[in-house]
Amino acid sequence: MKSLCVYCGSSFGHSPVHAAVARALAAELVGSGIALVYGGGDIGLMGVVADEVMRLGGEATGVIPKALMEKEVGHMGLTRLHIVKDMHERKAMMMELSDGFIALPGGLGTLEELFEVLTWAQLGYHAKPVGVLNAQGFFDGLIGFVSHQVSQGFVQQAHADLMLVETEPAGLLQRFREFYARGAVLPPKV
Repeated sequence: MKSLCVYCGSSFGHSPVHAAVARALAAELVGSGIALVYGGGDIGLMGVVADEVMRLGGEATGVIPKALMEKEVGHMGLTRLHIVKDMHERKAMMMELSDGFIALPGGLGTLEELFEVLTWAQLGYHAKPVGVLNAQGFFDGLIGFVSHQVSQGFVQQAHADLMLVETEPAGLLQRFREFYARGAVLPPKV
């Protein structure tokens, strides 16, 4: 794994634990020699994870649409910042640049990005790990709802299992390493 995409909020949320988890994930990425790919913002948890990666001497690549450059305050202190046309181009580039995907706490956009890459994995468009950092149970309701979808016959258990869940960054990165050790093959990078 050379780079991982992190989806997270442009807000901080109400608990300081969320920012602490973002910083802990950044430290695990840098300590493992893994570059950050993310939405390019300088605010909320996006800014926290990027700032910490850069502070620790890691690599951070942001991908932000022109229309959000001012609204999300594009981060000008990154290794690379790609300014793209729209959200579709943003998500496609983030997918191409990343060897896996991690969701931290966030809002509707974070959920949309998470479920898009899970759906793409389900359909076989990629063979990359997808996980959530469920610190302090932030994703408990979501995990429960996916289980409900399985019990109601709308999601197969194998597809629900594509969402790797851990409470600590080190544990999630270990699950990603195991994913690749089992022989997952990455599509060629474009």
